[in-house]
Formats: sequence, C-alpha cells, structure tokens
Amino acid sequence: MSTNEERAREVAHWQVLAFRARSFRWASALLSRAQRQRVAALYAFCRAVDDLADADWVTPEDQEDLVALQAALAAEPDGASLWPTGYRWFRELCLECGIDFRVVQELLNGMATDLGVVRLESDRDLVQYCYRAAGTVGLMMCSVLGVRDPRAWRHAVDLGIAMQLTNISRDVLEDAMASRVYLPAERLRAYGVASEDLVKGEADTEAVSLVVDDVLALAEGYYRSGDEGMRFLPPRARWAILVASRLYRGIGRRLRRRHQSNPMLGRVIVPWFEKLMLVGGATGAWLRLTIRPPKPLRLTEGRDYLPGSPIESPTRSGSGSSTAA
Repeated sequence: MSTNEERAREVAHWQVLAFRARSFRWASALLSRAQRQRVAALYAFCRAVDDLADADWVTPEDQEDLVALQAALAAEPDGASLWPTGYRWFRELCLECGIDFRVVQELLNGMATDLGVVRLESDRDLVQYCYRAAGTVGLMMCSVLGVRDPRAWRHAVDLGIAMQLTNISRDVLEDAMASRVYLPAERLRAYGVASEDLVKGEADTEAVSLVVDDVLALAEGYYRSGDEGMRFLPPRARWAILVASRLYRGIGRRLRRRHQSNPMLGRVIVPWFEKLMLVGGATGAWLRLTIRPPKPLRLTEGRDYLPGSPIESPTRSGSGSSTAA
C-alpha cells in the first residue's frame, strides 16, 4: 500500500470516529498521534462490523463479508488468505498491537446477535451480550494503548460492559422499533411487562423506567470497576479513557436525573456545558492518580466472566480455582 493510500485510510478512520463517536471524540484529542490513529482504526473496524450486522440495512454482500471474517478469525493464526480484502488492514493492526483474534471473534459473535429478532431472558444473557459487543472492545483498547499488565484486563472488560449497559438503557425506544429488546425479560416480567409490549409500543412507561433504572444501577458497579483499572493505563491514555468513561456515565446519570430513567422520551444527549464539567472531573481524577498513585490492588475475588473469553479472572479467595471469562 502506498503512503497516499495509507494516509487516506487514516483520514477515513478519523472521520468515522469524529462523526459517529461523540463522547470518545472529545477523549481521543488527549491521546498521542500514534495512539489516536490506532484507536481510530479500531473504532472504524468495530463500526464496520456493527454495520455489517445491522438487520435493517444488511445486504447479501455484507453477510458474505461477515461470514468470511468469522471464517478467517476461526483459522487464525493461519487465516491471512481468508480475510476479505477490505479488512486486511485490521489483521495488520491485530498483529502490530497484539490483539487476540479470539477476542475479535467474540466481538463478531455479539454483532451477529443483532441480525435477527433480539430477546434476552436474564441478566446473564444481558452481560454476555455486553461482554461480546463492548467488553471485547475494552480488551482490544488495552492492546492498542500498550497496556500489558493483565490486572487491567478485567477492569477494561467491565468498563466496556458499563458503557454498553448505558447504550442499551438510552436506546430502548429506538431498539424496540427495530424489534430488539435488550432489557432482560425476567426484569420486565417482575414489573408486569412483556418484551413484546415494548415492540408493540404498549408497554407501561413507568414499569419500563423502573427496569431501566435497575439496569443503570447495575452499570454503576461496572463503572466503579472500570475506575479501579485506570491505574494500569499509561498517563496520557488514562486521561483519555477517564474522560470517555465520565462522558458515557454522564448519559446514564442524566437519563436517571432529568428523565426519571424513562427511555421512551427519546435519546438522551449530554449538553456541551455538562460535558465540560465531566471533562473537568475526569481531569481532576487523572491528576490525583498521576500525583499520588494508589497502592496496587490485592484482588481477592474474581468476577464470573463468561465461557469463551481468553481472559481468566483472578483466583477467588479460598476457592483455589479460577473461572474463564
């Protein structure tokens, strides 16, 4: 590939990030140029495969690319020839940054969920989907940002899960119109709502708001775990990820505060002046971590990650065993 072609691709990746990632666009400005290029490339790939799996727009050619990507990843490290031509640059990024191909496979598994009607039964199903759709991105971000301490991985996964829970809570109405219900059916039934009620537009708004409030409370625990992992990031990357985390967390908190967790009023957007306040808070947290780094955590309990992840959680205290993510 010529220098001009490579530069054009970098510009295209940055445009995807700039126009489709409002929250992280602010945070990415804090990265070094090299980090920003890799992050933009990772984001462009994630958006591309998300679009491939969008049931509203997917074409036969898109489905062929998705199947080809899954086959190529299943064949790695010997799958080079199987990658669709338009995605081989991402394989190069994986090799350059040490991104585990199994993690990319899990991302595609999550995206494939969106191809059909989506109904999730339990919290476990919800967290599994969030791990695949966004926890995997947290792991890949560790690779592109040069984070090598394995203690960071579980926190990166948790931050991704938290952000996806926020997305799901914000987009309940939009998703229901596309016949996708990510709110667990068990939680909905507890408040007298069926998943199909959401799709038909007949769900009790107050009951749905209570479920969304519960999901946002669940997200808070994952955000706290994400905060604990910030200590493992390089200083400049730590600043950017803190900003991204605070901005995303702000969406859920605004939904709870200003809309009483009612997602049926439409998508919540954090105004610019509130974003500035959140950036200021993130900067304060970054300064505290930089000036006085906390003592290393002594991890005594592992999270119940899900089968299929290459990341292992720390050993549970007193159990003598670990669970695979």
